[in-house]
Amino acid sequence: MLPRNDMPASDLGSFTYVPKRICDVTRPWVERLPNHPALVESSGTWTYAELEAAVETTAAWLREAGVRSGDRVVIVCENCRPFVAVLFAVAKIDAWPALVNARLSPEEVDRIREHCGARRVIYTVSASVHAMQHANRHGAAIERLGDLGRIGIGALNDMAKPEPLESDIANNVGAMIYTSGTTSGPKGVMLTHRNLLHVAKYSSQVRSVTPDDRALGILPMSHAVGLAGVLLGNLLYGATLFLFPRFDPVTVLRTLENDQITIVMGAPGMFALLVEYAKLKGAESFRFPALRLISSSGAPLEAAVKFETEKLLGIILHNGYGVTECSPTIALTRLESPRTDTSVGAAFPGVEIRLVDENSNQVPAGSVGELQVRGPNVMKGYYRAPEDTAAAIDAEGWFNTRDLARLEGDHLFIVGRTKELIVRFGFKIYPPEVEAVLNGHPAVARSAVIGHAGAGEEQELIAFIQPAVGASVNAKDIVHYAAQNLTRYKQPTRVIVLSELPLTPTGKVAKEQLSKMLARDVPAVTREKDS
Repeated sequence: MLPRNDMPASDLGSFTYVPKRICDVTRPWVERLPNHPALVESSGTWTYAELEAAVETTAAWLREAGVRSGDRVVIVCENCRPFVAVLFAVAKIDAWPALVNARLSPEEVDRIREHCGARRVIYTVSASVHAMQHANRHGAAIERLGDLGRIGIGALNDMAKPEPLESDIANNVGAMIYTSGTTSGPKGVMLTHRNLLHVAKYSSQVRSVTPDDRALGILPMSHAVGLAGVLLGNLLYGATLFLFPRFDPVTVLRTLENDQITIVMGAPGMFALLVEYAKLKGAESFRFPALRLISSSGAPLEAAVKFETEKLLGIILHNGYGVTECSPTIALTRLESPRTDTSVGAAFPGVEIRLVDENSNQVPAGSVGELQVRGPNVMKGYYRAPEDTAAAIDAEGWFNTRDLARLEGDHLFIVGRTKELIVRFGFKIYPPEVEAVLNGHPAVARSAVIGHAGAGEEQELIAFIQPAVGASVNAKDIVHYAAQNLTRYKQPTRVIVLSELPLTPTGKVAKEQLSKMLARDVPAVTREKDS
């Protein structure tokens, strides 16, 4: 068990430090609490001073390897101490970190490497077998680098040209994260240091983070929420971060108990798996006295998951919403005003939101509209894609999320994606509302509803079902359940049961993969045709 910090939280009242770059978040704690644990994982611990030393060593190594300011450096990674050292070192020499989850396919990794014109590719091979596989495939050299241990480094790309830098270093790119699920190839989202640090600062202020906190770092830090909200936010306020490359309920529960974890930020799928694990073990509740905050993000939170998680852990499950292009946080529930529903809370500090119709007119209060966002969290743009950038951000700085939402007072509710909106018999159907009903079936772990062109002009509703652990799902029962709980036009026309639904690294159902499955002969149950 790690020693507690002896600096009173009240000392943070005068904490006004505003870093210019993401690598500078640790500077106050290197000076004030150098021996305070910063990063903890099964292989060891780095204090704030040790993390700073590792960053300095890595920055020197990168310079010797020919990395220049403005160069793109791809980091193929999973959560671990070497990843943090490489990330901060790349930022320290004013190069651009392009973050790639090591669990992506070879094709995805290669497309990103080629699109960004990487000067070097770095692989966190000591902590990720997947990173090692990519390193071997690319013929990378494996070196030993101080406290980082083994690290992979790809060949120097002599053709790479540095990008020009802004005079204000806060406006330079702090991380480039590629969006997934696009049909037109990968889009590199350019997030500036200012973008990321705005979210880091206020996400931790809203959560009242102090050096006494011990946070679980299980969301992928190659993605925006794990990067800004978990990594940067906790380090900026001197907390200790426990790093895990993947979710395992046994390990998480043991860590919560043994290491007195105070903050857990996870995806809805993680909390759902904790609930399923508890059911398998016959446990109705777990109590961790140190745990003060649990929060869900990265994917839509179902009401059933929220209720069961709160019953299991005995505290409120908070909720948040964002998109990569907004660094990523747009809205967040507040500690002082917990919600019993699945609202994602009020707009993030400093962020403006508006809901518009198909003609870009603001919708009446309480109506559903397309959500647009403006503020210091909005990206610099898509890399090497000025037309895509112009289509996403208008002349007044409003970014179109392509998500459908409604407001109840100041509280935002996400209804669905614009492109996933289904129209049947003239009625608009939002897949999340159908999924929420299907997920209420006791034998269903998760569901995904998509629209599919039928024989006529109307779209079909296709429901994919993943059974709960230990449960057997009969597709005919799901059809019957939907008929009892959904109005006729919202009932699925086909039900397809899969042992497991495909997920993105952030825990969202990969609906693009499900759409491709429909072209194949997939066993399904079809309801009676509409009269």
